[in-house]
Amino acid sequence: MSQNKEAWGSRLGVIMAVAGSAVGLGNFLRFPGLAAQYGGGAFMLAYAISFLIIGLPVGWAEWAMGRYAGSRGYNSASGAFAVIIQRPWAKYAGVIGVIVPVVIYLYYVVIEGWCLGYAFNFWSGRLHLPDAQGTVDYYNAFTGAAADAASLEFSMDKTLPWLLLVFVFNFWLIYRGLSGGIEKMCNIGLPLLIVLAMVVLVRVLTLGAPDPARPHDNVQNGLGYMWNPSKVLLVDTTPGSDKKPREIVGAQAVAEAQAAVASSQGRLVMKTTSPWAQLANPSLWLAAAGQIFFSLAVGFGIIIVYASYMRPKDDVVLSGLTASSANEFCEVALGGLITVPAAVAFLGVAGIAGQAGVGLGFKVLPLVFARMPAGAFFGGAFFFMLFLAAITSSISMLQPGIAFIEEALGVGRRVSVLLLGALTTLGTGFVAWFTQDLKALDTLDFWGGTFLIFMLATFQTLVFGWVWGIDRGFAEMNQGAAFPVPRFFRPVIRWVCPAFLLSIFALWLLKEVLGFDLATFQPGPASSYITDLAGEKARLPAQLSMGLIVFFLILFSVMAARSHAFRRAQQGLDKHE
Repeated sequence: MSQNKEAWGSRLGVIMAVAGSAVGLGNFLRFPGLAAQYGGGAFMLAYAISFLIIGLPVGWAEWAMGRYAGSRGYNSASGAFAVIIQRPWAKYAGVIGVIVPVVIYLYYVVIEGWCLGYAFNFWSGRLHLPDAQGTVDYYNAFTGAAADAASLEFSMDKTLPWLLLVFVFNFWLIYRGLSGGIEKMCNIGLPLLIVLAMVVLVRVLTLGAPDPARPHDNVQNGLGYMWNPSKVLLVDTTPGSDKKPREIVGAQAVAEAQAAVASSQGRLVMKTTSPWAQLANPSLWLAAAGQIFFSLAVGFGIIIVYASYMRPKDDVVLSGLTASSANEFCEVALGGLITVPAAVAFLGVAGIAGQAGVGLGFKVLPLVFARMPAGAFFGGAFFFMLFLAAITSSISMLQPGIAFIEEALGVGRRVSVLLLGALTTLGTGFVAWFTQDLKALDTLDFWGGTFLIFMLATFQTLVFGWVWGIDRGFAEMNQGAAFPVPRFFRPVIRWVCPAFLLSIFALWLLKEVLGFDLATFQPGPASSYITDLAGEKARLPAQLSMGLIVFFLILFSVMAARSHAFRRAQQGLDKHE
């Protein structure tokens, strides 16, 4: 059996690698849209509480369990859980920590290709977007969203060449190993990302009101739309009206809305929603907690693998705090100040309402940059920044699979890279083929990139606090720490964190799977993620996507069952003696 002697080149290297895995597309696309949608200040309060209750403590638990497993010779989630729990079933639970990052990689690398393609086409002057419809049409053509396999052409305006380029680049980096590939890329990519973000941020904050004819469409109101703690809504009370309430931002816009209310003969009313009323919305807490998961890479199975390559006396407390802080800076201070203010300045509040994630990034922002002075440069800089955020995340998604195959089959890095490369080539090809409505991508993201993340994070928390034991866990966590984790976090990890996670998971299942309306607490129709899998509305890409997840589950479980290393781990033995 080959012995894995890989290690990080420096403590800074592992911090940059973990921060790089956390800093991704969600920092600049998903977070700003959610913050604006759920009340800005109110969302940030729920976000901060979620960070303290689940983000930081669960991250620390992963760091501690990973380093402990590494000291026993195990670098995979299956090996870590097996040596900690010392039960035969533990290695199968660890398989989830392999499936999550591998499945996410299958579609994440596709979006990564979009980012690089958009950056090139902006900088080369190929991207001409006359209006909102033209932006959507270009997006549909580039991604192939209109029909299956529509983007599989060798054209600069299609996904295929960019996908091939970034896919090969990812595996070239992962083949070079921890310090030679992942660490070097993150040491270069993360600082460059921050520099580009600062350049774009300065340009955005100096935009003012680009269109003199629409003075309230400005950066200041964009910041207000995102960060104001209270929401002012203009509501049409006409019986049978299907108009959604319109948010009003800025003193001039409020004055105009008040005049419209006064002349509407009671048809229009203005309502102010306080932060405390917004915090009573379960969907807000669900969105905030979910963003913490995705933002910090908690429950992905990545941190536990990265930490396993650390030395026994390396400081996991400070490393975890530093990596989390770097991520929060990129998310709140950069992502929160770039995306939404720029979009509001050019398109107004109504133009971006309800937009987040892919919709905000590829259907709204390209038009913003197209209208901006020197937009080709700043648009290219923004999308290249997104590419750097994506590449530092996607390479981290491959390492858990590499470590698992090495331990399960007793092979070296070259063989493990070839095997994982073959599996992910098939899986990514599947996502690239079934592009109509991005159904395959969306289904994999929901079940593999959300549902299983909740499961894994909850399981890890219960293992740390109840199976491994809070005393043993904290002793391992504080070993080599410059400052110990405050005792306050003991009951948080043992009691509060599991209760919070289980509550959020239950709410998520009710809303996103069963279609329950959390605002009225009334049942609704089943989610499309259920109806896509069975019944009259079933769709083949969704069914095949679920079949792909099951295939990985069976394959990795069989590999785990046959592993000599995992049998030693479940007996409490070191991998090498």
